[in-house]
Amino acid sequence: MLVKKGKKIKEFLAGDHSILKELLHPEKDGIELGYSIAMARINPGATTLKHRLKSSEVYYILQGRGIMHIDEESSMVEKGDLIYIPPASTQRIENTGDEELVFLCIVSPPWKKEDEEILE
Repeated sequence: MLVKKGKKIKEFLAGDHSILKELLHPEKDGIELGYSIAMARINPGATTLKHRLKSSEVYYILQGRGIMHIDEESSMVEKGDLIYIPPASTQRIENTGDEELVFLCIVSPPWKKEDEEILE
């Protein structure tokens, strides 16, 4: 059984400038899993850097609101929304609210630094 205490997982500044907490990763947690899960935070008025992953990604918005940009498309997003980001898509998310924008990032196959390209 694997139980992790979320409060004890350290946050760090990710390459896209979100504040990230890697919740579950098969390589780091020694489990067989076809995806990784992280929780990201973005301060009010901030936007992540344009980036792309080789993997597909899903964001699930836990708190706040913003604008999701994927390639040439943009859409307002808010708490409870789910966003699918196809592999190799240029993406960024902008916090347009007055509170933190908080969301889960589910990456399949699991996130790897060498699979991410920062474009700004």
